[in-house]
Amino acid sequence: MSLKPITSRDNPLFKELRQLATSSQARRRAGRTLLDGVHLCEAYLQQAGMPQLCIIGASARSHPEAAAILALCEAGQAACIELPDALFGAISQVEHGVDLVFAIETPQAVTTPRLTGSAVLLDNLQDPGNLGSILRSAAAAGIESVFCSEGTAFAWSPKVLRAGMGAHFLLTIAENVDLGALVADGTVPVIATSSHADRSLYALDLRQPAAWLFGHEGQGVSTRLLAQATHRVSIPQPGTIESLNVAASAAVCFFEQVRQRLA
Repeated sequence: MSLKPITSRDNPLFKELRQLATSSQARRRAGRTLLDGVHLCEAYLQQAGMPQLCIIGASARSHPEAAAILALCEAGQAACIELPDALFGAISQVEHGVDLVFAIETPQAVTTPRLTGSAVLLDNLQDPGNLGSILRSAAAAGIESVFCSEGTAFAWSPKVLRAGMGAHFLLTIAENVDLGALVADGTVPVIATSSHADRSLYALDLRQPAAWLFGHEGQGVSTRLLAQATHRVSIPQPGTIESLNVAASAAVCFFEQVRQRLA
C-alpha cells in the first residue's frame, strides 16, 4: 500500500489523530490509541501484528529504523501516511524522538473477568508512569493478567504506553473492574501490600499463583479491599524513608515471587 502524504491541518484524518493524541475521552470513545516512537511500534509488530495506520514524519523517512518499520507496514498492506514535521509534532508527545506513530485499536479484555491465576489488581492507581512501570514489571515477571478498578489511570494512554515499553502487548488488561466482586469469586490468594502490616513479604510462600493488590499512591488499598485480602504484608525497609513508591513496591513483590520459584 503506497504512502499517502497529508499536508493540511484541516484534513479530517489529521484532526482525528490530533484528538487521539490529546484527549483521553476521544481515545475511549473511538476505542483507538497511539503508539509513539520506534520502540513501541517495533514491539507492536512483534507481538500483535500490523497497525491500523502507520504515521511517519517527513524527516524520519531517512532514519534507518523508521524506514524499516515503514517498509514492513507497506509490505503488510497497512495504511501509511506521511506528515510534515510541523504537523507531526501535534500528534507526538516524545521530544527528540524518531517521528513514527502507530494508530491501533485498543485491545478489549474479556467482559466477565475471572481471577484464576497470577495477576495484578490495581485499586484507584492514579499516576500513568506508575501504571506503566507496574505493567512492565508484571510482564517481565511472567504475570499475564492485570485488573484495573474504575478510577485507575487509563491503561492505553500514551504516557502509560511509553512507561510500559511494550508490556501491554504481553498482558491481558481489564479496566473498570469491580475488584471486590473479582476477589470474592477468585480462586487464588490475594496479597495486599500495606506499610502498616506486621507480616513481612519475605515470610510468605510465593511459589504458587497469587494475585497482587496495590492501591492509590497516597491512600493505599481501600479499607474494603484490604479486608478481603488473603494476606496483608509489608516490605521491610531498614532505612528511614516512610514507604516505597507503588511501582517500586510492585517490582519487589513480583521478583521475590520469581526468586522463590527459581529457588
